[in-house]
Amino acid sequence: MGEPADAPAALRHAEEVMGTVFSFDVRGGRPGAVREALAGAVAGLHRADALFSTYREDSEVSRLARGELTVARCASEVAEVLELAAEAERVSEGWFSARYQGGLDPTGIVKGWAAERAARLLAAVDGVCGVSVNGGGDVQMLGAPEPRRAWRVGVADPLRPGGLAAVISAAGADELSVATSGTAERGAHIVDPRTGRPAVTDLVSVTVVGPRLTWVDCWATAAFAMGSRAGLAWLESLPGVEALLITAGDEVRCTGGLAERLG
Repeated sequence: MGEPADAPAALRHAEEVMGTVFSFDVRGGRPGAVREALAGAVAGLHRADALFSTYREDSEVSRLARGELTVARCASEVAEVLELAAEAERVSEGWFSARYQGGLDPTGIVKGWAAERAARLLAAVDGVCGVSVNGGGDVQMLGAPEPRRAWRVGVADPLRPGGLAAVISAAGADELSVATSGTAERGAHIVDPRTGRPAVTDLVSVTVVGPRLTWVDCWATAAFAMGSRAGLAWLESLPGVEALLITAGDEVRCTGGLAERLG
């Protein structure tokens, strides 16, 4: 089946970068202008990888960690991301951190920040009515794909491979993002910043919903490390944020307003 007759033109693209796949879905706008903006958005992702990858010895973050550079001599994006990471550490009371055990690793914030930035670049193109950028399962949505239809994102069930735990709708929201942290995809990859070791938690996944992917990606990571009880209480305290938490015992816990986003 094709697009409905009144649907805006769609441009889709997938790009492998930062060790994952970023998927773009852009609706509306002049095709030439959208393609040009998409090229800029993709270039921005590769630039972020070159600046922030801890796997590249020549990245500015790696050189900064070794003391070969100062923040003042780094690209402006480095100072921006480190400031955002410091704010996330403050809000999470240390449960999210780009610095632990004397090291520097801002990659926990970079993917969400880069995806959100790419989405906003595309949304700024004249005539574009909707943008979705999915970076390895974490999604920034802006506008709507077509009239009377909202963006929707499926949340994988970590205990039932191939199944969905929920479907999140962006209905009524000009901007919405969804980020999940958990063990299902990559194992014990979330670090407790207090110890520098994998987080010991009763959770298998935390999905956070809010306007900006930069933040919800951090909040999902922090809440996962906190555990279900403390994580849920903390997420409830954040304005404009909803969440779905699933424990290893298959217990589902949700913030009070999540039901309004299901659909």
